[in-house]
Amino acid sequence: MKRLLLGAALWCVAQLSLALSPYIYASKLPAGELSAQLAQVEKKLQAEGFVVLGQHTPKGVAGRASLVVSDPALLAAIRAKGPSSAIVASGIRVGVASDGSVSYMNPDYWYRAYLRGNFSGAQEAVNSVQKRLVLALGEGAGFGGDVPQAELTGYRYMFGMERFDSANSELGSHASFDDALKAVQANLAKGLGDTRRVYEVVMPEKKMAVFGVAMNSSSDGEGWWVNKIGTDFPAALPYELFIVDNKVYALYARYRIALGWPALGMGQFMTIINAPEAIRATMVRLATASAPGQ
Repeated sequence: MKRLLLGAALWCVAQLSLALSPYIYASKLPAGELSAQLAQVEKKLQAEGFVVLGQHTPKGVAGRASLVVSDPALLAAIRAKGPSSAIVASGIRVGVASDGSVSYMNPDYWYRAYLRGNFSGAQEAVNSVQKRLVLALGEGAGFGGDVPQAELTGYRYMFGMERFDSANSELGSHASFDDALKAVQANLAKGLGDTRRVYEVVMPEKKMAVFGVAMNSSSDGEGWWVNKIGTDFPAALPYELFIVDNKVYALYARYRIALGWPALGMGQFMTIINAPEAIRATMVRLATASAPGQ
């Protein structure tokens, strides 16, 4: 009996201490033009059943880009299993650098954080995504930091900081889902706040949608803070803005940036102390300005 209890205790400790990294290295491509490398990666992903949603080249971040794809089975799991905020998990991000380095977001890491208590309901689809990313792009070491698996569901960088569902993630509301959707689409089409739409996934029957947003302002866009904390994680971007029912949200940056750069020290985060509110201000403009006819 003692041996059984000891074995069970050790198993629990092992599960709690298992750490995951946010990114995985893929097989490297020859150095070359970023556009040509993105095209190669795109073909490989499409061959494994992924659907291309968009490309993102962060303004001011030299030699880095990301490709965002979706997976029909994962979208079906998000649609069926919820919660509605899980729509933020629709995009699968792959990073490419001009030196030929390729990496991709670790689905096991990001979806534990984004799907939270509903991760188990979507795990089959998540595992399939992970396997086919390996088939398409290869699998190397994980990198970008380590977070204990058990902490990702309620992740926060440190005590007192935001989690996924913190109140300040809510940006604004409209009379209906359709009004919210039209407003965000119109504001991105106008490039409000020096932004650009990278991708869009809409599930109208569930009244939820997500957009990948490029923030291109030279003064407070993503370029200035990414260059300060590290450009080696192109699969961290783009940033997401999402709609649930009639409300618009964006994960607060003290959560979203920390999740994407979990190994950063507090001193490094202090160099971008203005980023969370600058990002939120940009997203609020996209969320609250009215579409024509409203």
